[in-house]
Amino acid sequence: MRSFGKLLQVLGLVLLPFGMMMQLTAGVRAPTGGGFSVSAMLLIMILGATLFGLGRIIEGYGSPLG
Repeated sequence: MRSFGKLLQVLGLVLLPFGMMMQLTAGVRAPTGGGFSVSAMLLIMILGATLFGLGRIIEGYGSPLG
């Protein structure tokens, strides 16, 4: 459990710079009907933060008490 939690944390931390690089290079931008440009960077950053938090919780459940 602990190693799976740590893996999720690492994936979450890797996704954050990946999303920033995609925004800087304009690799992913999804147009909406309202004329606004919604960036995938925000979605990737939310996913990264969620994975990190979930990994932290799983790691905490997997560690021995005491």
